[in-house]
Amino acid sequence: MPIRRRKPRNASLRFQTFIDSSDLTKKRKRVRSLLDGSKKRISGRNSYGRITTRHRGGGSARTYRIIDFRWSQRDVFGKIVSVEYDPNRNVRIGLVFYENGAKRYILLPETLGVGSKVYAGLESDAKIGYSMPLRQIPVGFIIHNVEVRPGSGGVFARSAGTSVQLVAKSDEYATLKMPSSEVRLVPLDCWATIGVLGNADYKNISWGKAGRRRHLGFRPSVRGMAMNPVDHPHGGGEGRSKSGSHPTSPWGKGCKGTRTRKRKNPLILKRRKTKK
Repeated sequence: MPIRRRKPRNASLRFQTFIDSSDLTKKRKRVRSLLDGSKKRISGRNSYGRITTRHRGGGSARTYRIIDFRWSQRDVFGKIVSVEYDPNRNVRIGLVFYENGAKRYILLPETLGVGSKVYAGLESDAKIGYSMPLRQIPVGFIIHNVEVRPGSGGVFARSAGTSVQLVAKSDEYATLKMPSSEVRLVPLDCWATIGVLGNADYKNISWGKAGRRRHLGFRPSVRGMAMNPVDHPHGGGEGRSKSGSHPTSPWGKGCKGTRTRKRKNPLILKRRKTKK
């Protein structure tokens, strides 16, 4: 999907770019059973109501689409009947009608569109859009929507343009190379879907103005150097200076490269950032 640039009729459109939406199915009635209007956004807060991710809140109203991350319809063929936009994620979703009458939303890989078939099963072929355990997938294949534990549902590689490479397999574990270049082990009984997710040009969008980011639920962020010493460790001083200190959060915790993992995960063979 190419990136489109609108005619600069005013200042707000001069530097904005958009993803071409010609691939979306026109005038398709949404399946109400796959929509969850009761799901509310938490604006960066955890289950206790405390802010754990700053600078989130507001944004346009959106209805949640229930995505089938667990491959609930197995051993039955399905057909993609529409390609739709999902405001909750940056990848396109496909509405699948299965032969048994079930309807589900799935993350749409590249090269698949209206009329393409999908299938999930132990005896599945190694085709794009087909799902199966890692034990059945040949080494070297590109996959997405990968489970971290058997039965947990897809967790890894679910955003636009991402994929995971199956590097090797042993008796119990499969070695995966993640999009961040991290290499880790995952049980062979975990399921995954073959192919690369589409809409890869999403990362090249130029938002053009602050309002578009506010519509997505992002709030303004103030630099620590622009604050007073009472509000941030980088604040205060005569002129622009953080006094030679390392980048920290407002509470003095290291950030921007500081390692925060407290214990080593034996399933991670190579971290995404290696010591030089």
